[in-house]
Amino acid sequence: MPRNNAPCFKANFTNKPPATKNIGANRALLPKIRYICIAYLDPCDMMPFRNVALLLLLCAVSAAAPCRDFTVVIDAGHGGHDPGATGRVAKEKDINLRVALQLGQKIQDRCKDVEVIYTRKADTFIPLGRRADIANRAKADLFISIHANAVAKGSTVRGAETYTLGLARSEANLEVAKRENAVILIEDDYRQRYAGFNPNSSESYIMFEFIQDKHMEESVDFAKAIQAQFRDYAGRRDRGVHQAGFLVLRETTMPSVLIELGYISTPEEERFLHSKAGSEKLAESICRAFLEYKEKHAGRLAAADAGEEKGGSPRAAAGGIRFKVQVLASARPLKEGAKELKGLSPVECYKEGGYYKYTYGESGDYDEILEIKKKVSAQFKDAFIVAFRDGRKMDVRQAAAEAKKKNQK
Repeated sequence: MPRNNAPCFKANFTNKPPATKNIGANRALLPKIRYICIAYLDPCDMMPFRNVALLLLLCAVSAAAPCRDFTVVIDAGHGGHDPGATGRVAKEKDINLRVALQLGQKIQDRCKDVEVIYTRKADTFIPLGRRADIANRAKADLFISIHANAVAKGSTVRGAETYTLGLARSEANLEVAKRENAVILIEDDYRQRYAGFNPNSSESYIMFEFIQDKHMEESVDFAKAIQAQFRDYAGRRDRGVHQAGFLVLRETTMPSVLIELGYISTPEEERFLHSKAGSEKLAESICRAFLEYKEKHAGRLAAADAGEEKGGSPRAAAGGIRFKVQVLASARPLKEGAKELKGLSPVECYKEGGYYKYTYGESGDYDEILEIKKKVSAQFKDAFIVAFRDGRKMDVRQAAAEAKKKNQK
């Protein structure tokens, strides 16, 4: 019994937030902090202590929780009433989920500084657009969409492949995108939500010829690492890295890939995909590729981002650095005055990753190029700043940081 009728209380440290209504699917996006929940043990007058209790409750002990420096969203394709491709005994949705959960656990076990978010953790249907929304709202650093492939009966295809966003260069790649995008047809408002996009019409995919993806380089790097691990660790046939018009990748705002684990329509492949050993090897392969990617790009993520997203003002160019505004990427060269350039002139072009990339403006002054970008963004909403040193493209964060550092001397 407390002395002098003084109330006593205990503090319970927990990772769970106080009860909040309507958290729902957003629970994964709550800050990773430790909350102090106060439980009073004496019902006597507590007025003098309420402010203290409230202060303790509100002052979450964030230092006690691990710091999450990197967020990855893992998307298990299909689910619920959408089974995806089907084999003799297995369903794609189940294979995708099993590999996704195993991958997430492996990453969590090895990387305490990484937050793993799933678009689904059970057999539920998630609209395609919402999968990207989850990643965008979480401000994720990487998006991994996991699928399994299939071909028509009578055909036998083996191997794994990884896709990034872009125009399909072959009919086979286009068919893969059509099949994966067809999931929108079972959504109630797909015509309005996807602006009339018809996943079964080849004409709908023309827009991907001029898609502007500022994360193309990182996405391709990660895709290549995945394929190398599938080949070297899991012993799978390497079907390569490809580009195609996947809506789920178009909607994300970070480096993104879509993985086709194998062909569920081929009995031998189905047995591997459906087996415990198979899903383990596939998840481990992707995890190893993730660790490689994270280490390679850690400098970019940790560097002070003096670019347009986080502000900063590195004015003077350093070491021959030149900033430009990239406005368009095309699978084919454009003629001078092409309608896709919307009257913008003069423009320059450089080729990278099989694409012709068009830039406008040039300056060694970051503030100046930022102003140019603001002006052209009205016509090219996805325009972004790129940097070159002595004619060679370099990471814009590094360029901005070097310029800023030189300015501070």
